Amino acid sequence: MGRKFGYFCSSKNYKMYRSHTCGELRAEHIGQTVTLAGWVQRSRELGGMTFLDLRDRYGITQIAFNEEWDASLLQQARKLGREWVIQIEGEVIARQSKNPKMTTGDIELKSLKLVVLNAANTPPFTIEEESDGGEELRMKYRYLDLRRGPLQRNLMLRNRVNIEVRKFLDAQGFMDIETPFLIKSTPEGARDFVVPSRMQEGKFYALPQSPQTFKQLLMVSGYDKYYQITRCFRDEDLRADRQPEFTQIDCEMAFVEQEDILATFESLLLHLLKEVKGLDIKSVPRMTYAESMERYGNDKPDIRFDMELANLNHLTKDLGFMVFDQAETVLGISVSGAASWTRKQIDKLTDWVRRPDIGMKGMVYCKVNEDGTYKSSVDKFYTPEQQADWAKAAKAKPGDLILILAGEDRLTRKATSELRLHIAEELGLRDPSVFAPLWVIDFPLLEWDEGTNRYHAMHHPFTSPKPEDIELIDSDPGKVRANAYDLVLNGNEIGGGSIRIHDRALQSRMFDLLGFTKEEAEKQFGFLMNAFEYGAPPHGGLAFGFDRLVALLGGAEVIRDFIAFPKNNSGRDVMIDAPATIGDVQMNELKLITTVNTQEK
Repeated sequence: MGRKFGYFCSSKNYKMYRSHTCGELRAEHIGQTVTLAGWVQRSRELGGMTFLDLRDRYGITQIAFNEEWDASLLQQARKLGREWVIQIEGEVIARQSKNPKMTTGDIELKSLKLVVLNAANTPPFTIEEESDGGEELRMKYRYLDLRRGPLQRNLMLRNRVNIEVRKFLDAQGFMDIETPFLIKSTPEGARDFVVPSRMQEGKFYALPQSPQTFKQLLMVSGYDKYYQITRCFRDEDLRADRQPEFTQIDCEMAFVEQEDILATFESLLLHLLKEVKGLDIKSVPRMTYAESMERYGNDKPDIRFDMELANLNHLTKDLGFMVFDQAETVLGISVSGAASWTRKQIDKLTDWVRRPDIGMKGMVYCKVNEDGTYKSSVDKFYTPEQQADWAKAAKAKPGDLILILAGEDRLTRKATSELRLHIAEELGLRDPSVFAPLWVIDFPLLEWDEGTNRYHAMHHPFTSPKPEDIELIDSDPGKVRANAYDLVLNGNEIGGGSIRIHDRALQSRMFDLLGFTKEEAEKQFGFLMNAFEYGAPPHGGLAFGFDRLVALLGGAEVIRDFIAFPKNNSGRDVMIDAPATIGDVQMNELKLITTVNTQEK
């Protein structure tokens, strides 16, 4: 009871280091003597006075020092540096120059006593809303970066979303059950992080990419509503919305069909949007995978704006323009009000689609002028009447610009989708304060990999085919649809799941399709298939990407700033210098050798 935690005790008579936080004091506290503790944000010397801003995670309070009140206290205050940790006792008084931008802007503290709790070196960057430190420097000193307001608000949002998720799922009867972190490596999905075992020489654990098989086993065990907000690990190439370790809201339900799961987790998302963002969205629209690819060119479309893909094959082919005649697919999008764009602007877009990551050889444009005429880069091949048909197909109005790409279907569809998003970004159509959720359903069960010359599971090997498509497994497996679904928000997949296979024979057939031998399937997943023989109920589930969900609710798509201690794009924690080599003693204990010259690392 006597330990000092720097926070509040339940006993009103026990004050500890502070009686109030730096964001708590208001006009109604005027006249009270209080004690604050926190970090020095900044100070200003004005003749015989010094004003100091004291900060904690709750806010900032201005502290006033005056040589007429206490000259020695003023001199003590002037020796303080940025980020020093201090304790201040003082009287709450009305602020002469009120600051409406601060929650504590009506008051200030008349200093009576100052205690330095810890001095501080000058930080390598400013601890402000907008810092002057680069990303790598701020990640090296992450504990300082976390003091800044934007990151504090991000982590507060993360905490809020976590609490709301738990409240919702608990009210729905879900149980929070932990599953192991030390499991076995599996060949599907991303690369595993592996952990050598000292006690079992030459053998390795793997860190879970998801708790998939364990949550299915929990369904077999009779725990019909499971959830876990859990860490997952994937050794894959990184980007802004990926981390080697990330958090999932992992859920599974038994005795359910797809509709039950969609209804449950749609309700969860709408609950979060209402409680966290104050948005009252009534329902989430649905779209099949095939429709999504046709209309938007990808399976996670941003539906906050129009600009849908128009198939122009029947309007452009066999008319003498070789680029279109030889293309598998010709696609167009209409950009509202862009007919006024200059040739320079259009050429810049053409250069953009020629980038290696987009992969197109060029772009055709067609302006739908306000006077009803047409101007395109292929005027000599197509008549105004034919171009009018393009405009009709692309839903282009007078004043709009049609941009057209052509080539192999998959590449062209992807490139047109990327062009659509790029233009929307440039035009400010992807407003982070607008939220447009969408269910994408009826995914293909399998996708063909040209590199390995075999099928891979679109979701994972435990996804059930749609009952009406099971008969196609032997005759035409590529046409089999899955009982799988993704939840998309603003063009980002935030959750995905499926109805699972719960029959050993069907699960065994799935492994056959994926190229597993009987021996491999038994070795990797025999425990699960054996469990199916002991009364496995129909079941299915969904997992949300928690980091990505929180980032989107926070108006961002980069997840790093919504994680307390993230890795950089190389998968390194530059603050603690990890990953790192280990000593010879540990290497010998684990019976490991390395081909890397660790002396150079």
